[in-house]
Amino acid sequence: MPALPSGIPVPDDGGLPAWARPSLVEPVETRVSTGSTSDARPFGVYVHVPFCTVRCGYCDFNTYTASELGGGANQAAYATTALREVSLARQVLADAGRTPAAVSTVFFGGGTPTMLPAEDLARVLTGIKDAWGLADPSTGSGQAVEVTTEANPDSVTPESLRVLADAGFTRVSFGMQSAVPHVLATLERTHDPLRIPDVVRWAKDAGLDVSLDLIYGTPGESLDDWRTSVEAALATGVDHVSAYALVVEPGTKMAAQVRRGEVTLPDEDDQAAKYELADDLITAAGLRWYEVSNWSRPGHECRHNVGYWRGDDWWGVGPGAHSYVSAPASAAEPGDGEPDGDEPPAGVRWWNVKHPRAYATRLEAGQSPGAGRELLTREEAHLERVMLGVRLREGLDLGVLSAPGRTAVAGLVARGLLDGHAALGAGGVSPRALLTRRGRLLADAVVRDLTA
Repeated sequence: MPALPSGIPVPDDGGLPAWARPSLVEPVETRVSTGSTSDARPFGVYVHVPFCTVRCGYCDFNTYTASELGGGANQAAYATTALREVSLARQVLADAGRTPAAVSTVFFGGGTPTMLPAEDLARVLTGIKDAWGLADPSTGSGQAVEVTTEANPDSVTPESLRVLADAGFTRVSFGMQSAVPHVLATLERTHDPLRIPDVVRWAKDAGLDVSLDLIYGTPGESLDDWRTSVEAALATGVDHVSAYALVVEPGTKMAAQVRRGEVTLPDEDDQAAKYELADDLITAAGLRWYEVSNWSRPGHECRHNVGYWRGDDWWGVGPGAHSYVSAPASAAEPGDGEPDGDEPPAGVRWWNVKHPRAYATRLEAGQSPGAGRELLTREEAHLERVMLGVRLREGLDLGVLSAPGRTAVAGLVARGLLDGHAALGAGGVSPRALLTRRGRLLADAVVRDLTA
């Protein structure tokens, strides 16, 4: 697992910097039920559940098997521990005048969240609802809340999925990865690929939207293997598919296997061919890309992830979880012990301690589990906005770019990486940087040119 970044210490009470508090003249909405001011910006909550039955050889996420946890990290008590952080978060945001009008999206990730009893996941969701409320059109708080959990195909039952749906969950994202047994074996995935149609049906019967996650580029995976996996996913009739190229991170078991020559990674041409095949098959099935690695039918996009790509605020609950709060329009100079700068920061990002035992210990002592935080400069925030926003199907308004970035657009169009019509503002919309399919394959290079 990668180490956490270094950063500014987080206060024991988790308090936000003074400049993060809106001024009295900044527009706010008022929650009539409590009389408290609230922040109208979209707000998401991520809940990290750091438990897995086995550690897959390619995975460097902050997850732990039972043998890795050691003493003092009680999986059975995890929901109670997470709720302690929700309570802390509620107080921190209230003290800063940043209480959200309602939670727009909730995402339970991991790890394998569904290793916890469904009743525990439901209890955490209830705690989030009690803290801030969940978006509900009938109360004027925007589009209905989206609540997603990740799951392994072998970690759910029809009964557990019904419990989740009854508690307010709206989506489940299954880690399918592949439909080919030898590919799953290389990835050290434990589920039977024949179980995928069953779990999709169970989830749909419970009233849940379903997404399937796929990985391409596994050592030993042929183009026909990949076709088999994509076609098997689409045969279930899901409304959302994610397809990610395998990235072998340093320090993982698979990285050691590659170093020793035990497995061979595919080349870039193989990866590109598999991406193009997936795009062809998924598009033909009626789904369209809305982010470089994600396709859905209209209205079935993962709004939580879109919130990340658009720079919305979120609170991350759990060991190693990251959070972000943007600066209000009225942000003052840094001050209050933070590093001085020539202009107010664009936002603050922080991260929790990684190990579940340290996380639980801090919360039990009434302390923030925050390990460090950083202030994003306007320049850093702009870079992230371009880097993430250009990945979306809606594209990036050219007005966001610097003068050199706008100058680079013509060359990117000429190279077939950006859509020329979108760049000219065809269709009555503002000129935008919109990736072509070739541009999606070379998105990092496009970002480099747009931010040079």
